[in-house]
Amino acid sequence: MDGEPSAEEKTSSCTPVVSESREGPTGSKEDEELSLITWNIDGLDGEEQPARARSLCSYLLSYSADVVLIQEMVQAYMRFMHKRLADTYTFIEGGREGYFTMMLLKKSRLTLLDSQNLFFPNSHMKRNLLVAQVLFRGQKLWLMTSHFESCKANSVERMRQLRVVMKKMSKAPDDVTVLFGGDTNLRDYEVATVGIPSNVCDLWEQLGEPEKCRYTWDTVANTNKEIPFKCHFRFDRVYLRRATQDGIPQLDPDNMALIGLEKLRCGLFTSDHWGIYCTFSVKQK
Repeated sequence: MDGEPSAEEKTSSCTPVVSESREGPTGSKEDEELSLITWNIDGLDGEEQPARARSLCSYLLSYSADVVLIQEMVQAYMRFMHKRLADTYTFIEGGREGYFTMMLLKKSRLTLLDSQNLFFPNSHMKRNLLVAQVLFRGQKLWLMTSHFESCKANSVERMRQLRVVMKKMSKAPDDVTVLFGGDTNLRDYEVATVGIPSNVCDLWEQLGEPEKCRYTWDTVANTNKEIPFKCHFRFDRVYLRRATQDGIPQLDPDNMALIGLEKLRCGLFTSDHWGIYCTFSVKQK
């Protein structure tokens, strides 16, 4: 099938991709780690959509992440994915019209307690923050995804949205671990202007700023969009705020890899963004 990750791609990562060596459903290694994918799937682009949708499902089935955070989902993609993944994942929609965010939570690993869809009041693009409260091995997690305001001209609103997310992450209860993943459209100077709270870490920075995982939107390597100028940005980011209460297990980032790097037979990539696949180990505090 188009889009099945090749062996070469699975080793083209910042650190060894854990999905290849993870034990099966009864293995202790899988039980003790959490895996996550965040990906802007570019559902708005109708070109070769069936092939790209098949590829997306192939990646998700191959990596079998516990949590999948998606941006630019559209109804056609969602119907296609639901037929193939609904037995394995709980679907949480951040909208129904146009394009929207969505979460997939593996039923065998996560228990959904509640979810909220919080709209940014000043967004001109109907952007939101999708939040799910879940249990993972008895531990409380808040999972968040968003697609921040696009385009360079919307820097002020984008930074406002970052402030909202950082405040919600940093002020979460002490017994809760918070994970955010999404297409932030952020430029580094915007992050520096807003500032990241001391109790929140950027996963890419935490893992030593590996160069192979720096750029998730790269018009040099990814040719899906006909853009007259070549550029690359670290638009897609993962943030972690650990629980601080005594006795609560800690999530520690282990690995990070870019996915979707393989061109399909149709001549396109799965999306104009690379996806991020990452794993976390659970350690007793």
